[in-house]
Amino acid sequence: MEDLERLCQEILRYLKGEQVNFLWCQVNLSDFSDFERDVLEHTRKIPYGHTVTYGELAVQIGRKGASRAVGSALSKNPYPIIIPCHRVVSSKGMGGFCGSKDTQSLSLKRKLLELEGVNI
Repeated sequence: MEDLERLCQEILRYLKGEQVNFLWCQVNLSDFSDFERDVLEHTRKIPYGHTVTYGELAVQIGRKGASRAVGSALSKNPYPIIIPCHRVVSSKGMGGFCGSKDTQSLSLKRKLLELEGVNI
């Protein structure tokens, strides 16, 4: 219960524009493949206010050329913000968010990045 309270407080701080690191928060990724877990765990380590491309993330996990597979793994992210998939962008711009490329999802991704001082 203490962790849940802390998480709620940290999310509120984050949404107020404060720099928050969620690495302390344990997440259950046991239902994911090794590849998907690797993608999500590396995504957790992307620093606040920074972005990487899908291709760069693929290289970081030793899977050069697997940018589409990285995007597919990120579309399954059960913990947005805690696993900051909004920090992974296309080499040509925003890319998708939460498994969708609709206008609302991309607007949310843009707002989260702007909150962190990133303009795309």
